[in-house]
Amino acid sequence: MDLAEIDEEGKGLLFFGETKVEQISAVKGQNNVFLLKTSVVLERENQLVPKAGQFFLIRSKKTNTNYNRPISVYHSEVTRNENGHRKVSVQFMILEKGRGTKELCHMYEGEDLSLIGPLGNPWDICEAEEIIKKNTTSSPKIAIIGGGIGVAPVANLASCLPAKSYDFYACFKSGAYGLEYVNPANLKITTDDGSVGIKGMLPAAFSKETVQKAGYEIIYACGPAPALAYVKNLAEELGIKCWMSMEHRMLCGLGACLGCTIETTQGLKRCCKDGPVFDSKILEFPKPEPRRKPLEKEEDVDLSVDIAGVHFKNPTIASAGTFAFGQNYRGVSDVRYWGGIASKGCTLEPRPGNKGERSLEVAGGNMNSIGLQNPGIPYFIKELLPGMIGLGPVVIANLAGSDIESYVEGAKLLDKTDCDMIELNISCPNVKAAGLAWGLSADTAYYCVASVRAVTTKPLMVKLSPNAPDNRPIAIACIKAGADAISLINMVHGVAIDIEKGKPFFNNVHAGYSGPGLKPLALRIVYDVVQEINKLPEEQRVPVVGIGGISTWQDAVEFIMAGAHAIEIGQAKFTNPDVALDVVNGLRTFMKQHGYKNLAEMRGIAQR
Repeated sequence: MDLAEIDEEGKGLLFFGETKVEQISAVKGQNNVFLLKTSVVLERENQLVPKAGQFFLIRSKKTNTNYNRPISVYHSEVTRNENGHRKVSVQFMILEKGRGTKELCHMYEGEDLSLIGPLGNPWDICEAEEIIKKNTTSSPKIAIIGGGIGVAPVANLASCLPAKSYDFYACFKSGAYGLEYVNPANLKITTDDGSVGIKGMLPAAFSKETVQKAGYEIIYACGPAPALAYVKNLAEELGIKCWMSMEHRMLCGLGACLGCTIETTQGLKRCCKDGPVFDSKILEFPKPEPRRKPLEKEEDVDLSVDIAGVHFKNPTIASAGTFAFGQNYRGVSDVRYWGGIASKGCTLEPRPGNKGERSLEVAGGNMNSIGLQNPGIPYFIKELLPGMIGLGPVVIANLAGSDIESYVEGAKLLDKTDCDMIELNISCPNVKAAGLAWGLSADTAYYCVASVRAVTTKPLMVKLSPNAPDNRPIAIACIKAGADAISLINMVHGVAIDIEKGKPFFNNVHAGYSGPGLKPLALRIVYDVVQEINKLPEEQRVPVVGIGGISTWQDAVEFIMAGAHAIEIGQAKFTNPDVALDVVNGLRTFMKQHGYKNLAEMRGIAQR
């Protein structure tokens, strides 16, 4: 915090604390724009009140998100309460876009809200007031432009200026909103669908000819990047001063973390501290990426995928250890939605698993120490495999072991069955190598995979551990040893401490960590391994199946764009038994909207 933002006692001049939602309602005619009203009491006279163009960091107190969301002030009023303290009533107009804004838009009156602010630099109203003062004509010399949810900060600016002293241009996809406090000389509205005002986008109302005829001396704008880029170019061509409010993802919002920088001609600038209001001359807008044409309504997408000669109707696979043998979820969900089911990890001999606590919820997922409890491969083959085969999805037998002999003997037994594929779990400890996992080095991985490959003709998918220093050489070694596919990642080792007892929570100390928090790490490893495999001659390349923190169709798209042929879903099934159906439906809709006819068309497009 700058010294200018603290008083003589070192107390911050900003507001940080909790308040209540006083009103939350959908904006009329919009299904994803909401108006949230709250108020804060400033106990010290030197605390700052919000100015037009500033924002607050806000979030629900009972949130599932880690960080606050930066929301521009749409309107604010200052009064005095019964104690004589200033009470600031604040309105936020929020577009429901991601997880954080969705939470905010669906809060209830009386719920606790966390606020930090006001933050950022406001609009320079003095500059506007000077132009108004010097204007001797009946035509306003100020143009204010708001696009979509970007109408909020400029509407706040407009409400601070004298009525009829500016022209206001508002552009929307459909309908119009956020104009309650706007009182311009001329109001021009454009909508993409023609539902209100002029049909079209901003240029339909704000053209070079329009601006020249009006003789504007200054422009204020906020909205989507393409619209701002258009306004910037027009303003510079005509030599008109232009200020723009920018948006960016933020962490601290105070200028400390440097996580919200934008590119300018003066180098990187912090959107929160140096902005969000900038002189348009220094802004740099990247050229928009061309969008794929959506598929026609009658066109359908092909979600099927072939892995090592095995046909999957869709790319979702229930991962080993979280779906047992496919029967447990039949009471709550139709397991036929899955493209494949990987059995619980089975060893040659039965295992009782670990004693003590076995699971613990932690930030971003859970830790577990099950210990590969399973009935053994002979029992699996006789009693459980037939039921799995009858479910419909591709059946993958997950084979685990502790020494080569047990891996080999297990593979021999599975080779004689009707399972479609073997997933070889080489994250298991090698009892003959001081307990180190088989998959932690290229040499041991090659030896294990080659030994199993020699005794089975089944398609062989090898599951790698994230605990290896680098999975790329290990994946290549597995391919050279005969792997038909690679799946990754398994769980990451972690430790939890019972602070009441002062000792590790799990008997084995280390436990596996899984859940949404694992996704960035898993995606990075999948991305890197695919990139390495792509260096091989085409005939030597094998498919990769991505695993780790996948819980939504968006996650699935990321892994496929990173190069995965299919995805395994684990922990997400615990809270959403229908996750496979949701992912498949989401994939289908996304692919149709973006013109992908099949998975191959978007597979690996994120690889550079």
